[in-house]
Amino acid sequence: MARKNGKDGTGPGPEKARERKSQAALRDHPPSFAGWARAAIAGSGTAPSLSPHLHPVPPPAAPGIVTVEPGARFTLAAVDPEASGGLDKAEAKTLLAAQRDRIRTLQEKLYAERRRSLLVVFQAIDTGGKDGTIRNVLEGVNPQGCRVTSFKVPSAEELDQDFLWRYHAHAPGRGLIGVFNRSHYEDVLVVRVKGLVPEETWRERYGLINDFERLLTLSGTVILKFFLHISKDEQKERLEARLADPEKHWKFDPADLVERKSWDAYQTAFDDALTRCSTPYAPWHVVPANRKWARNVMVAKTIADTLEAMDPRFPEPREGLEGIKVPD
Repeated sequence: MARKNGKDGTGPGPEKARERKSQAALRDHPPSFAGWARAAIAGSGTAPSLSPHLHPVPPPAAPGIVTVEPGARFTLAAVDPEASGGLDKAEAKTLLAAQRDRIRTLQEKLYAERRRSLLVVFQAIDTGGKDGTIRNVLEGVNPQGCRVTSFKVPSAEELDQDFLWRYHAHAPGRGLIGVFNRSHYEDVLVVRVKGLVPEETWRERYGLINDFERLLTLSGTVILKFFLHISKDEQKERLEARLADPEKHWKFDPADLVERKSWDAYQTAFDDALTRCSTPYAPWHVVPANRKWARNVMVAKTIADTLEAMDPRFPEPREGLEGIKVPD
């Protein structure tokens, strides 16, 4: 007996049919750079649209995280890096394990569906905890479906390209979770503070970064951007801890002490980047990060909630499987 979904009771309803058509169009003809660029150049503000299933509204970040309102002036000084979001340290280990389980389950579906991707961006000042957050939050995730890229000083080849070239090359493909440990924001942060390019050059990059992230979003990539916010006193304690522990000496770089002298300049650069590049399609989330256990739970829950909102689904099984027998 046929399912009675349509108005005439003989087939799928119009909304379901439109969603299937949209999914098929994205699969067979994904939004291209050329199509997006033509719309941008024309100044129409329009771009290829995706169905709600493929392009969901991002859920709110976990309690404790401060999401930068697009279009509003923002300053890190307004965020308490000691905040825990109401979390209990004694329960944090159990809470983190639960969020990891959610991420692992949803990541498997995302990988199997192979239609969209998730890009998670981490930025922070030195010792901010990017490595530790990635290690703790994504523990147990299938490495086949997750790629972590750490961006260091650009190579000679990378310097010969446009500033976004090396980042775009590592954007996650369909079905993957991509993680940027530092990111394209370095080109409006360290480049600005150290005066590596003229001011007119780095100022132009805010708009180019927004365009780049819009392109990724229109191509089916959901973007999560986390700024791990620590205090200056906390940075001092973490640097001293590295010096005090011989097994942590490899993590200590004397250059960090030079960078620390530019603390105020970096805070100003962070404020501008967070203000200018928090958009409706890729907002910035500021994570109070002095307390590592709270930081990990907040980030993990936000990633899990985002994946859940993406609603990845296992593909429909092939027809006729019920009649197949595996030979001896």
